[in-house]
Amino acid sequence: MCASVSVEVPQKTDYKKYLDPRTLAKVAALDVRARLIVEGFITGMHRSPYKGFSIEFAQHRPYTSGDDIKYVDWKVFGRTDRHYIKQYEEETNLQVMLVVDASNSMNYAGQFNPQWRKFDHAISIAASMAYVAIHQQDGAGLAVFDQKIRKLLRPSNSPRHWRTIIEELSNSPGGPKTGTGQVLEEIAEEIRHRSLFIVIGDMFDDPAGIIKGIRHLRYRRHDVIVMQVLDHDELEFPFRNTTMFKGMEDLAEVVVEPQALREAYLEEFQKHTEALRTACHKLQVDFLQIDTSVPLDVSLPGFLANRAARIH
Repeated sequence: MCASVSVEVPQKTDYKKYLDPRTLAKVAALDVRARLIVEGFITGMHRSPYKGFSIEFAQHRPYTSGDDIKYVDWKVFGRTDRHYIKQYEEETNLQVMLVVDASNSMNYAGQFNPQWRKFDHAISIAASMAYVAIHQQDGAGLAVFDQKIRKLLRPSNSPRHWRTIIEELSNSPGGPKTGTGQVLEEIAEEIRHRSLFIVIGDMFDDPAGIIKGIRHLRYRRHDVIVMQVLDHDELEFPFRNTTMFKGMEDLAEVVVEPQALREAYLEEFQKHTEALRTACHKLQVDFLQIDTSVPLDVSLPGFLANRAARIH
């Protein structure tokens, strides 16, 4: 008679749990946090959601004998009855430029997760995308700003460069106010090589200025993604009792009855967001609103997968 032996099979790390902001808030080191986010995405999907960042469609050319038929554009064939091949730019041509708002308003952390500021969410996204870009041999750069550009790192695909990006994101102080539009115009003049710009911030700034800055980037033929990072409180305005609100960018304190203010606040907030969203759509810019209380596997993969499908 054989004795039964119980063997405990070691479980793989559940990286997807690190996509929850409440868990991420407990991981102090930004480089570790970024790696966990990337692992969470990759282990949770059949293919990397960053695929669409790597290769950009360039042009068509006529099909010639020996070409791989998987690159035939069948939509063009349907219209012209001729075979054309899609040509793509080399992966190494891609530069990802991360533009992160470090103004005081980004320091807000609401009731859902008081230890997790909008800035924490923003730099976690930026660090993870820089990590993926560099590991795909693409270049990653960084601009940290408030009213002006506080730090500008030009794109590089050196592994050491990712460490420099992490250090700058970890040490970025909150500036008094935001000057998004002017900053984007300045960066558009500094970075001449065609790049993918990922602008990450709360967009609490003059929408006309922001749109002007984005238009300048598009004029320079840059691809642009706008990620509006917001606390759940800012999206829902859940306050019920008499509350003192303190302006985070040199605005006065004011005591109000939130329920009397909520409807007007949400109406103005909606107008502001829709103005940005509509302008981005017209300029062929991707716009994504991100709630810092929502796990990253809910807010990002669908958006990135749709973008990849459009590009390819």
